[in-house]
This record gives sequence, C-alpha cells and structure tokens, in this order.
Amino acid sequence: MEQSRWKGAVALVTGASSGIGRAVAKDLHSAGCKLAVCARRIERLDALKDELQGTHADFQGFQVDLRDTSSILAMFSKIRSQWGGVDILINSAGTGHMTSLIDGAEDDWRDIFDVNVLALSVCTREAVQDMLRRQTPGHIIHISSMSAHRVPKGAGMYAASKYAVRALTEGLRLELQEHHADIRISSVSPGTVETEFAERVTKSKDLATQIYSRFKTLQAEDIASTVHFILHAPQHMQLHDVLIRPTKQPS
Repeated sequence: MEQSRWKGAVALVTGASSGIGRAVAKDLHSAGCKLAVCARRIERLDALKDELQGTHADFQGFQVDLRDTSSILAMFSKIRSQWGGVDILINSAGTGHMTSLIDGAEDDWRDIFDVNVLALSVCTREAVQDMLRRQTPGHIIHISSMSAHRVPKGAGMYAASKYAVRALTEGLRLELQEHHADIRISSVSPGTVETEFAERVTKSKDLATQIYSRFKTLQAEDIASTVHFILHAPQHMQLHDVLIRPTKQPS
C-alpha cells in the first residue's frame, strides 16, 4: 500500500483483537493510517496499541459488542469527533457456532446473524454516510468466507450468513452507483485460515488442531496482504470478491 495514497486516512477495523482483523490493522497502521479498532476484549486492543507504539499513525481502541447497535453508533460518534469520519472500513469481525438446522438453538442462529450480517450492515451504513458527507473516495472491505460460495456440511446457518454478505456486497455496489459515489466495495472470501476461530466454534483446542493440521493453511497475514492489494488497486478498478483457499484445500 503506497503511503502517499492512504497516509492520514482514517481506517476502522472490526474484530481487531486477533486473527485476520489484527493482521489487517497492523498493515494499515504501517501504511500511515489513523487507526480505529474495535473488539470485545479491550485488553487485546491495549496490547496491540503497545505493540504499535512509536509509529507515526494515530490509534483509537474501542470495546464494542457488535450485537449492540448503540455501542456501534457510540464508536462512530467518537471517531467523527476525533477525526471527522471513516475513510476505510474493514468488516473483519465474525462468529460461528456448531449448530444444526434441524434442532439448533435460536440463540446461536441469532448470534451468527447479529454479528455477521446486521453489525456488518450497521458499520457499513455509518461508514458510507461518513464518506458521502465528506465526499471521500473511500473503500469498504468485508472479510467473508468461502462459505459464501459453497455450504460445508453442518455449517448451514453460518454459510447462510456469508451468502448474505455476498448479497450485501453486490447490493451496496449497485446503490453506490446510483449515488454516483466514488466509493468502492469489496469482499474477501478465504478458505481455511489458522486463527482462533476454529477453537471458538468447536470449543475444543484438540479439534481446532486437527482442522489446521490437515494441510498447510492460510495465515492471517495472507489475508492482510490481500486487503493491502485491494486497497492498492487504482481507483477505477474494483476487486469485487476475492476467493482464496489453501492450495491443498479440497473444497
């Protein structure tokens, strides 16, 4: 990412306490962005701030439960007060549960859609309003999943949320065209990435280790470099949905 292009831009990364979000945040910070990050685990964001100490970009960390819209709106209000608004939004936060479509719990289903779909949409709406108001040639990137393109066995509800993200990406592209807005929308759909996600979903460190030992997986930095590439593309070029899988991943 060229510093001359994005240096001083305001970038917001959701789900920045670990994994892909953390790697993307570090890359944006190194590019000279004013960096806003949010997650539920504020101690992780404090550790990230300490790690990035001494670099030239500004940093704001917010403890936000993305299932609470008022918490999201309060974060955007503080970003606007401090920096005027958001120029880059990376919707990296996501969740999943081992839940059946036959006898699964509604609370698990609701949690998946609250975070993966509704919170993503609220953050996107607020960022777009910032960009339109400030006439910023901004960029929004959804971190989606290969599950937006095929349904893994036993992950029907999670896949449904990611298919929704795929629809939201195209829907926003069409609306932005109607507004003649100089704002780009992209999606990144990774396959297996070695993060904390598998352990959170399976609630088993052993199962997560098995999942990540089947073949050489992608790393969070691989996705961060893809985001870097998307943001680096010329303004007339919009990378719509980048599908990335490990070379050995069968589906």
